[in-house]
Amino acid sequence: MLILANGRVLNEQGELMEAHVWVEDGVIRRITDVKAELPDGAQVIDVKGKFVSAGFIDMHVHLREPGFEHKETIATGSHSAARGGFTTIACMPNTKPVIDTADTVELIKQKAKEEGIVKVLPYGSITKNELGRELTDFEALKEAGVVGFTDDGVGVQTAQMMKDAMARAHALGMPIIAHCEDESLVVGAPVNEGPFAKKHGLKGIPNESEAIHVGRDILLAEATGVHYHVCHVSTEQSIRLIRQAKQLGINVTAEVCPHHLLLSDEDIPGLDANWKMNPPLRSPRDVEACIAALEDGTIDILVTDHAPHSAEEKARGMQLAPFGIVGLETAFPLMYTKFVETGKWTLDMLIKRMTSIPAATFGLNTGRLEEGAPADLAVLDLDTEREVSPEEFLTKGRNTPFTGWKLKGWTVMTIVDGSVVWSDSVQ
Repeated sequence: MLILANGRVLNEQGELMEAHVWVEDGVIRRITDVKAELPDGAQVIDVKGKFVSAGFIDMHVHLREPGFEHKETIATGSHSAARGGFTTIACMPNTKPVIDTADTVELIKQKAKEEGIVKVLPYGSITKNELGRELTDFEALKEAGVVGFTDDGVGVQTAQMMKDAMARAHALGMPIIAHCEDESLVVGAPVNEGPFAKKHGLKGIPNESEAIHVGRDILLAEATGVHYHVCHVSTEQSIRLIRQAKQLGINVTAEVCPHHLLLSDEDIPGLDANWKMNPPLRSPRDVEACIAALEDGTIDILVTDHAPHSAEEKARGMQLAPFGIVGLETAFPLMYTKFVETGKWTLDMLIKRMTSIPAATFGLNTGRLEEGAPADLAVLDLDTEREVSPEEFLTKGRNTPFTGWKLKGWTVMTIVDGSVVWSDSVQ
């Protein structure tokens, strides 16, 4: 028996209350008032008023293994996740080899079992080698244990290929997770089409490059009935289409990343590739649209799109460096500090979009702080302010635009299936 004593939890009304959380055999057994007597022989951890939440779920992470271990491994990525309070992460298939066969799925699962410290859920690719030419064996990938199909990193360029994929996925009761990008509109462009691109003589990525695929795929999802999930939404036009699709009853869900809620292309300080990601930072108007969409439920969940790269790769500059930033260790502090601390959101709203809603969206048995649920937990310090210091990250990546930001909401302990997998020695 493990008891997290004297913590604070959210009650059914979304209000903070003092409580003990009792864990046994990997399950939350009881959540009691702090006046409850603690049994002899239990392992008691006094969390001293810190916030106890269901562990966070990130359905969009790049762990880079196999093939790009200089950027990240399942071991380093899962430690980074745990430090950020994440207990379940879903890894994208754009590895080398691509996760397009049952054997590669088994490799990921075995590595996660041996070296990971959080739950790692693999996606399978939609097309072989993510080339958009031939569908993978969806049945074999499902049997091997993937949680959905995606060619994330690139968009599926032809409508017929995507429609065929959706039809097959729907027949298997599986979701299609789409990176929406029309390549004919973005070749050679490193940043958003806007004042920054113009100022620096760079080709820009237009909003419609994303929204064209979103609109196309919504029509295909309506035709096939598949659960269609839109990756890293970044534009007002995409949101307009998703909102309309939901109003029509089409089975579409969507995600957004912290950086698309906090930064616009007007914030980019110069040609520093730590500000280069795909989708790119958009206009302030797009940022406001993303915030409103998460608030009203048009966008369902928060993800990080954690995308580590080496310092050498990012040093190539804005035009040549790879897209992507890391996000696992800063996601909750960023969202908590910038939206909850400022009174724009409730803590309950933020927690649900990082726990119970992603669990429900993808049919996962976790993400709930309630008796009988798996004991996947995060203990968070909502009061202590710290700076974002990339040199302290557990991920191999240091590529973040948030260096030096002062934030609250840092994780101090992470528990998976009732076992403490990570704790901060500074408590």
